[in-house]
Amino acid sequence: MRSSSLWTASPKESRPVNIMLLYLVFILLISAVELSIDCPELCMCNAPDSIFCNNRKSTSVPHVPVTTQHLYIFHNNIPTLSQDDFRDLGELVTLDLSQNVLAEVPDRVFESLSKLKNLDLSTNSITHISKESFYGLVQLERLYLQGNRIQSIHWEAFEGLEMLLELKLQGNLLTSLPSLYFPSLLLLDLSHNYIPTLGHSDLHTPNLEALKLVSLGLTSVDEDVIGSMKNLHELDLSGNKLIEVPQALRQDSLKGLIKLSLASNPLLELRIKEFQKLVSLQELDLSGLNLQGFSDGFFESFPRLMHLTVAENPLNCQCPLAWFPIWLKEKEVKLKKPQITRCHFPLVNAGKMLSELEYKDFGCAPTTTEYIGFVKGNTFAPQIPTTPPDMIHTKAIPPPLPPSEETISSKTDNYPIHPEHPVSPSSSREENEQHFCPPNICLNGATCTLDSLGFVSCSCPSGISGLFCENELEDPEPQQPSTTKVPSVAPAMPSKPDAITSLHVTSTSIHLDLHHFIETRPNIRGIRLTYRNLSGPDRRPIILSLPTSYPEYTLRGLRPNCTYSVCASPLGEKNIVKSNSSIESGSCTEARTEGVLVTSVQPQVNGHTSISSTLITALAVLALVLGLAVMVGTLICLRRKRRANAGMELELGPADPDPTELDSIKSCLDNGVNGTLPLKQPEKDFCQTSQLPLLFQQNGHLDYESPLMQGQCPSNNNLASLKPSYF
Repeated sequence: MRSSSLWTASPKESRPVNIMLLYLVFILLISAVELSIDCPELCMCNAPDSIFCNNRKSTSVPHVPVTTQHLYIFHNNIPTLSQDDFRDLGELVTLDLSQNVLAEVPDRVFESLSKLKNLDLSTNSITHISKESFYGLVQLERLYLQGNRIQSIHWEAFEGLEMLLELKLQGNLLTSLPSLYFPSLLLLDLSHNYIPTLGHSDLHTPNLEALKLVSLGLTSVDEDVIGSMKNLHELDLSGNKLIEVPQALRQDSLKGLIKLSLASNPLLELRIKEFQKLVSLQELDLSGLNLQGFSDGFFESFPRLMHLTVAENPLNCQCPLAWFPIWLKEKEVKLKKPQITRCHFPLVNAGKMLSELEYKDFGCAPTTTEYIGFVKGNTFAPQIPTTPPDMIHTKAIPPPLPPSEETISSKTDNYPIHPEHPVSPSSSREENEQHFCPPNICLNGATCTLDSLGFVSCSCPSGISGLFCENELEDPEPQQPSTTKVPSVAPAMPSKPDAITSLHVTSTSIHLDLHHFIETRPNIRGIRLTYRNLSGPDRRPIILSLPTSYPEYTLRGLRPNCTYSVCASPLGEKNIVKSNSSIESGSCTEARTEGVLVTSVQPQVNGHTSISSTLITALAVLALVLGLAVMVGTLICLRRKRRANAGMELELGPADPDPTELDSIKSCLDNGVNGTLPLKQPEKDFCQTSQLPLLFQQNGHLDYESPLMQGQCPSNNNLASLKPSYF
């Protein structure tokens, strides 16, 4: 009875608790009112720490509360910045100033933003980066400078940015680079500048995952540059001046390469031995290389290939290439850009999509019947390869094979068949045809010209387009479907017209296809991308904001061997929060990341996850009430015990404390009021990790070419110290 009476508080003792609760509720109400009052004009303040001031057409940075963590001011008319604009925003984590008219980045303008992790200055008019443009940004992880007019960068401009994970410089006017020393960098994009040479001294990025060198004017690739990147997953060399496959691709360091693009290079030939080290390749782009076809077995070096692009090549759809569509179906390799992957030879197949052809359409020689006594046997005529099996020429296009009427008839009565040599063109004809276009290469009546290197160009007539004039303008009037023609099998389409799909998945990334989602919404101004880990203990959603100009997006820094739910919805629409704390609206898909063999890596979660203000308020109130209850209970226990001991000492003198009473008091301290507080549960291992994310770590990001995003967990499977990356 004594122990139960300890929890009975008098009205006077419970009055301070009630007053404290009323005071806490009052403070929360005041905070909500202040949030609505402090929101700048023409801005949206849907979350307590995020403010969207996009498309205001204002020339100044808005004044926002000092507690703001994510500030988006893209698509305004801001011409310049000053330190006063950000002086009191010490809590800022994300700052998006893209699509303004900034001409420079003043020295030390971001000095007070010591917690800033994401800075987007893309699509402005910046011409120079000075030594102190990014002074003080010691925690910066993502720096986006693409789409400016940058001509020079001070050689010390990036000093102090040792935490940088992503650097985007594509679409500027750079002709040289400072020495880029970034030990943690995961993504580097230098595309669409003019930097014809890159040496080993230019790049010190040993942990780089994605390197994009599109249209730099490269004539070669330094082997030491590629060899120093032991964790490279994606390499894009398209649109350069490479006349041979770089020797750098033969290094053992590229065994983990997943995506490779050699498109639109003047390569002379492709050899199988040049790709034998790329055993993990999943996506290969060989479009625009002037290829007529591939030798049988050319793709055996890529056992994991999932996506292949061979568009804008003058394919010779005759019997030597008949194996190719069959191989695509058997290996379940997806042929990308099928609409512009068309045949150019022979004339019967010219202009047809390769994906629509069947084996019989390649004109393989029919079977011949041989009589040996009274036994009949069917055999196929052997095919003579035009190129060695390990080599594909890409420089000049040879003429098509001789017409079928030149083949030797196999009909006999009672006489044996004497083999004859096939008819071949004369040497003078071969010599003359080196200076003329191959027949039938330019379609629809186009004019063909051949340069000194053997490259073909076609001058298309009016109403015709395409590299080889293969595309005709369609009749605006709809054609009536034919009742006798059997429709060809169309490529697989998503089940919903606006569905999003995952193109390829690795152990740390998911590549998303948002084409259909964007096409079905012509007036969409942005995409809200929401994803969450369904396999881990923390299933709270992470929300990103994407532009519509990039319909493909890669989530990086994910956990291996986990199932992720990804949903897309138009930016600005109200999300629906369900009971499981997930945000579901728009189109969704699920994808599971691959497992890894090495499990000793302990990913760390670093960043901030956006959760609702209601959940934060409820947890804060609950924690405070329980803490006060524990303190009140402890004080009551001690007071009752002292009173009892005082009474006993007056009658019997001092006595030793009762062990049962000490146990009761300890139980109050350990388990809280009436023992109702939950005990701490042991941590479990999810997704092959040995460390769980903290409860109140938050994440969020916005990028306009690719959104600014918060850190997740290391996307590098080999180094535990790296922070994650998104692209």
